Amino acid sequence: MPDLLDSAVKQLRDGHLVAIPTETVYGLAADAKNILAVNQVFAAKGRPSGHPLIVHIANPTLPTMSSFESQNAWQEVLLNWSRDVSPQALALAQAFWPGPLTIILPKAKSVLLEVTGGQETVGVRCPNHPLTQQLLKLFDSALVAPSANRFGRISPTTADHVRDEFPDGSILILDGGACDVGIESTIVDLSRWDSHGAVILRPGAISKAMIDEVLRNLNPGESLQPLKQGDASQPRVSGSLSAHYAPRTKLVLYDPNDVKSMNLTNCSGKRVAWAHFENTINIDFSSSSHLDEIVLPGASHELAKCLYATLRSLDQLSVDIIYFEKIPDSEQWDAVRDRLGRASVGSGA
Repeated sequence: MPDLLDSAVKQLRDGHLVAIPTETVYGLAADAKNILAVNQVFAAKGRPSGHPLIVHIANPTLPTMSSFESQNAWQEVLLNWSRDVSPQALALAQAFWPGPLTIILPKAKSVLLEVTGGQETVGVRCPNHPLTQQLLKLFDSALVAPSANRFGRISPTTADHVRDEFPDGSILILDGGACDVGIESTIVDLSRWDSHGAVILRPGAISKAMIDEVLRNLNPGESLQPLKQGDASQPRVSGSLSAHYAPRTKLVLYDPNDVKSMNLTNCSGKRVAWAHFENTINIDFSSSSHLDEIVLPGASHELAKCLYATLRSLDQLSVDIIYFEKIPDSEQWDAVRDRLGRASVGSGA
């Protein structure tokens, strides 16, 4: 593995792309300070140029550091990317990094507009994967690393998924095993703190309640503005389009309490895949020519971890339509519900 890491560092320094593992999904990494390398990411993915990238940084802290030393270490690193590193940003970094949280901050002057999608804000996160942390420290700079898949399609959570996306072998892939979290990071916007407070722009494993607790503990005597959904003035961020994470097979989300609305006549003579939770209402797919059935994990974190692998497997069954049971309407399911909603909108194309 040391030789492979050295090769990856050389590839990145030469302006090439490397697929890297993180705890969320595999990323297609490039030198965040190299405009030609950054543009290669957009070209390889077929990604619109106005869709911003997230900057991935190495963990500057050590277990032996005091809280004060740790905060100073985060501030020093973040000042390379943001012109204003607030106490709120430092508190969230100390609480959740390395981990699946992206923080939106006012960008530093030196940050490439190609990275930010032309905006004056930048998203930064510190991934929690030992192999990628080693790479970042050896590279001694930051990487942009959107999901290593064609734009709008299902994100990869294994090295084999990346190979399926880029089968020509032109991209070096660091195999770090299956991703532990399985869906993209939570994105929280702190760039408009004075007017909007903290705003979650994309749900993930770090929940609203977890972020809110840290921010309230930072200012126990103050009534903090609540975390809330974004508005028209919010920064554009990764994974925010209505159609995203999409299988090529048509994906239909259904309510098990309203089976009549599924219009099962559409299944007549067709190959159908049915993904559902255990003990759900049984559905009669007898009019279909073939049925593949998958029982989903009942815990949100378990389904999140296998969600994209499940969608990829369903997409490879050569079925005509996928019926997927709707996700429970509660905060713990927000991230999975978000990904499946966008996958449904973009599916079948």
